Amino acid sequence: MATRLKVLRVFKTLHRTRAAVFKDDNRALIAARLKINEEFQKNKNETSEENINKMIEMGSKVEAVLRECVLQMEHVGEDKLLLRPRESLLLENVPFCDQPRKKS
Repeated sequence: MATRLKVLRVFKTLHRTRAAVFKDDNRALIAARLKINEEFQKNKNETSEENINKMIEMGSKVEAVLRECVLQMEHVGEDKLLLRPRESLLLENVPFCDQPRKKS
C-alpha cells in the first residue's frame, strides 16, 4: 500500500509542476499532461517492487528537472523572444567581493 501512495504522490507532483512550469501555454500543458498520463498508464500493471521504485525515482528526477531547468519563452517579434522566468528561478544578483566585509 505504501508503494501505491508513493506512485500517486509522484503523479500529483508531476502534474502540479507541469501546471506551474507551463502556465499560460495551453499547448505545452496538454502535451505534458498526455505524456505524464501515458507513461503512468503504460506501467500501470508493473508488479516488481524494484522496478516500481526505480520508476518513482525517475519521476522525482523528471519533476526536479522541470521545476529547476525549464524556462518559458515567447516570440514577440521577428528576432525577439520574451523570457518569462518563474519567481523560484530568480536568484539574487550579488557582486563578488574579494575581501570580507567588516562587521560594524
